[in-house]
Amino acid sequence: MLNRVTKDQIIDRIRFENPWWITGQIEDDYNQMTRRLYFDLFAPLADEKEIRRALVLMGPRRVGKTVMLHHLVQDLLDNGVKPQKIVFITIENPIYNNISPDDLFAYSRQAAGIEEKSGWFIIFDEIQYLKDWEVHLKSLVDSYRENKFIVSGSAAAALKYKSNESGAGRFTDFMLPPLTFTEYIKLKDLERIIIPTKINWDGNITSFFTSTHLDELNKHFLDYINFGGYPEVIFSEKIQQNPGRYIRQDIVDKVLLRDLPSLYGIRDVQELNTFFTTITYNSGNEFSFETLNSQSGVPKTLIKRYIEYLESAFLVKQVRRIDQSGKRFKRENFFKLYLTNPSLRSALFAPLSPNDNLLGNMVETAIYSQWMHREWFTPWYARWQNGEVDMVGLSEKNLKPLWALEIKWTNRYYEKPSELKSLISFCKKCKLKNALVTSIDKEGIVGYDGIQLQFVPAAAYAYTVGKNTLAKKMLK
Repeated sequence: MLNRVTKDQIIDRIRFENPWWITGQIEDDYNQMTRRLYFDLFAPLADEKEIRRALVLMGPRRVGKTVMLHHLVQDLLDNGVKPQKIVFITIENPIYNNISPDDLFAYSRQAAGIEEKSGWFIIFDEIQYLKDWEVHLKSLVDSYRENKFIVSGSAAAALKYKSNESGAGRFTDFMLPPLTFTEYIKLKDLERIIIPTKINWDGNITSFFTSTHLDELNKHFLDYINFGGYPEVIFSEKIQQNPGRYIRQDIVDKVLLRDLPSLYGIRDVQELNTFFTTITYNSGNEFSFETLNSQSGVPKTLIKRYIEYLESAFLVKQVRRIDQSGKRFKRENFFKLYLTNPSLRSALFAPLSPNDNLLGNMVETAIYSQWMHREWFTPWYARWQNGEVDMVGLSEKNLKPLWALEIKWTNRYYEKPSELKSLISFCKKCKLKNALVTSIDKEGIVGYDGIQLQFVPAAAYAYTVGKNTLAKKMLK
């Protein structure tokens, strides 16, 4: 006769997962971890009671979702919420197999010794392990209107798919992306080397950030490119010695092989893995359906579906192309693909050295990844027969170019701006009077052929984009 998990065992487990019921605070391991800058955006949504919605925290694996949820618990405790009315349950624990969230809430009330059903904060971590979680969650929101339900999940693509499909009007989605370079600097306690400054941009004085020690900032920028997307990795020398074992097995493989690619009609996960590896090695390059087909062996009919899945899983971002005049193409035959987190590349292949020939592409990927945190912004790149510009911002009103950015990991063009022929040509064609160019450590304005070129260090630019992105999110 098979043994079954008893009700008492379930209740004991719930008590074990909620030590603040006794201590009044979360465990020291979590309390000592620095809060991600995204926490200040997340916490108000969790405390929002006027709108009856569950909060769905989603994001790639290992970006700090569970830690953020524990920080939320401490925030609720600090704001006077009764400790016994904050419940944290890790759904992936086998002890909770085949137990509905409604029953788990009932067990939680028994474990806490509270019969009252209102005023609770119920957190379900790794909700994707619960079958039909979105149906259960919607029912809980409708049934217990005086409570706040908060769930998290690492299967970002699957969660977003099901949340959009079943949670309309009941769920608020919050995407926690990999670390920005700004967050990396904060977590490493390096803000001492950052200084605010100003640049003259398009006749306007614009806030910018640079460093008192650009050589040190660049060293950390390289570390960020190689290891910086995940909080756990940046503090572990052991993981950095073998990032492939940690990131490939625990993050990439689980996303590609386990996180429900079948939702997108993907049956051959090994083929998907090969496809993703091709993109990873060539992040920042221009692709077409033909080149992807020839390089990865994936049929053209499946490539669009694979890209859609990888974008939903927040692993890659597709960037579309405009021509030399800033106009969009009617047929999008060519496009670029970027990793949302440059450190994925070092995990699948090898960390890059300061003199690696491929570092320029990954600097470009790192800068693009900072912009990807702006869901309201769509970046473009310009390419024509004899030239290319790395990033272009288009006006939302008339889709005309507003600014242009050339991403370089060299100081060469500061001394030889005449070699930036494509950028100069694009600016003249689109009537732009200035443009941004990144460098290793050169700063300043260089005029050439009627165009003002503002040079800024690539690491400082990446930090500034991340810093300003979070500031803008706070205002939205």
